[in-house]
Amino acid sequence: MTPLAALEQLVDAAGTAPDVEARMPTGGRPRQLAVRTLLIGVLAALADDRPAQLTRVHAALVALPHHDRVRLGVEITRRDGRVHLATYRQVERTFRTMVATMDATPVPSLAAAGGDDERAARVAAARHGIDTPAMHARLDAFCDALVEASVPERYKAASSSYAADWTDHASWARPVEAGRTAADPDASWGHRSPNTGGTRTELFFGYYGQALTMVADERGAPVPELVRRVSMDAPSTDPAGALPAMLRRLIAHGAAVRDVLVDSGYSYRAATTFAAPVRALGAQLVMDLHPNDRGPKGTYDGAVCANGNLYCPAVPLTLLELAPLAPGATAEQAAAHGTRCAEAARYKLGRKTKDDADGYHRVGCPAADGKLRCPLHAASMSLGYDHPEVLTPPEHPPRCCTQATITVPPSVNAKTRQRHDYPSPAHRNSYNRRTAAERSFSAVKSPAGIDLRRGSCRLLGRTPNLIVFACAMAVRNLRTITSFERAQDAQHKRPPPARTRRRRTAT
Repeated sequence: MTPLAALEQLVDAAGTAPDVEARMPTGGRPRQLAVRTLLIGVLAALADDRPAQLTRVHAALVALPHHDRVRLGVEITRRDGRVHLATYRQVERTFRTMVATMDATPVPSLAAAGGDDERAARVAAARHGIDTPAMHARLDAFCDALVEASVPERYKAASSSYAADWTDHASWARPVEAGRTAADPDASWGHRSPNTGGTRTELFFGYYGQALTMVADERGAPVPELVRRVSMDAPSTDPAGALPAMLRRLIAHGAAVRDVLVDSGYSYRAATTFAAPVRALGAQLVMDLHPNDRGPKGTYDGAVCANGNLYCPAVPLTLLELAPLAPGATAEQAAAHGTRCAEAARYKLGRKTKDDADGYHRVGCPAADGKLRCPLHAASMSLGYDHPEVLTPPEHPPRCCTQATITVPPSVNAKTRQRHDYPSPAHRNSYNRRTAAERSFSAVKSPAGIDLRRGSCRLLGRTPNLIVFACAMAVRNLRTITSFERAQDAQHKRPPPARTRRRRTAT
């Protein structure tokens, strides 16, 4: 279990409790529990692998030692001398009042009064003085501060590479018939991939929780896989479209973002939804391509558009239809796959300039760059026969063959363009870092750990679930740092292998 002092330090470093406390209503009977104490209780319950339920938060607080209960306000002495221990209702009151300061969703009665569509919900919110954009920003800032406070200063700039993914987070509520309001009006139907044989996807009712996990840079030193940003939305909101906003908030906090590693769930989206906004932030994509996006996809100025690159018109199509290396491939198969990827790279039009302010760049013919032999470029025919040769050049050479360079607009390969050639060994080695995102979710969803599955978390609404999700990732970060530093210390203390003397053999 994480020490109480570490949890208190995390809450104080986040600095969110005083701001929330100032926004909470006053008057009437004073609250016994402060927001700081409540957050410590939530973190303590999750750190002790208790279910994410307010009853367990109350149990974690009353189980503290006597001096800690008095110091945190869990146990008070009244004027008549009687000792009062905080009750569950006081925990629930503080939690719901805290949530109300950041919940931009109208309560079900308000939404029902104005209709069930989004526009009617916004009208009902405005009628009751709810500033939806401001409350969304307040909630994001609250969760960002909690997660970022769990990252020590020595690791904040340790890497500029991040892996992103989303996972299902089932709501405790069940959907109801059409025309009625569900107990959790923020949730909606979505698809998830179960770990059961014979079933690829299944429906669930709830949210998509998304996390941005820090991974080691290419050829960089190992770093702890720490979650830096989280989000949670109903499946009706595209999680891929929410990732650029998470990156934007991370960059605004002073972090450098160079590589963004994602799977085909992100890359299959329209370029305007995901790829273009991420590149506009100065980041490079390392992603898997959906089968529908692989291989040749049209031409530009005669060059073949395939797998995010432009290739010579005479490239063999078999080289552009290479699939990623299958899991469990032998060393011989990996070597053969790498050889074919290297051969395909010889037909790729080489970059001559970086992207300008509008995203345009120039590329040149591979024969002019000395990567292959082509009769249309007489100088290339003097290259060695170990270079590929174009045996049948185009009868009417296109612009990519007649000009020294061509200008490529950002709309060409906008969806599939990435840092490494797909599916080359360099891409494979870089993309393998993305599994850190999977490990982030397994740590908070495992039944042997925090266990944020349905039933273990019985909160309703996007805001309460996102707050608990952020707290769970913060606790997970503290555990990751402990295990990472313990492994690093063990590796440094490990004695070097003993040198053995070579025995002489009798002749």
